[in-house]
Amino acid sequence: MSSKLIAPSILAADFANLQRDIEMVNQSEADWFHIDIMDGVFVPNISFGMPVLKAISKHANKTIDVHLMIVDPDRYIKTFAELGSNILTVHYEACTHLHRTLQAIKSEGMKAGVALNPHTNINVLEDTIQDIDLVCLMSVNPGFGGQSFIENTYIKVKQLKTLIERKGANTKIEIDGGVTDKNAKQLADAGADVLVAGSFVFRSENPIETIFGLKEFANS
Repeated sequence: MSSKLIAPSILAADFANLQRDIEMVNQSEADWFHIDIMDGVFVPNISFGMPVLKAISKHANKTIDVHLMIVDPDRYIKTFAELGSNILTVHYEACTHLHRTLQAIKSEGMKAGVALNPHTNINVLEDTIQDIDLVCLMSVNPGFGGQSFIENTYIKVKQLKTLIERKGANTKIEIDGGVTDKNAKQLADAGADVLVAGSFVFRSENPIETIFGLKEFANS
């Protein structure tokens, strides 16, 4: 069984000390950088834009996992590839032609991810799961960090795992929102492959130890 991955969410980092926090993630046991791009339309918040992502890419030496919480993501696929994204995740709810969007992401040399809001049923991915490298299950309502975890997520992870296995897909399952040492193992046991952690990591006394601990919990 492959090792569970930890992806600290840069949305929770200290923007005034962004390079310091990126170096910290570089030095930690974390596997990916998780970067949320929000437009204030699809979600009620605005996060960083292209220049900040460019700066992060310059210093990051791990996989860059970009999560687009924006309307009309197709317009920016090429730009995000040029900015160094390794994985580009779009919201199912923001894509009218999901299959076309997935093909466009892959044609730019990135892995293609699809995010589902808490209220969206995993059955909507029945026809595209074989084209998806990563499904990001939102375990909080997207838009703001620091929210509490939605318990129904465990059931969704199991349902998604069943769908992936039934279709013979190689899709990874990522959980985004409210991940802590209290639920990391249970999520991993349910079938999650990647855990995104924001506030829990960056607000801790020792983020490097916190990341190490999360990884241990998830792989125990």
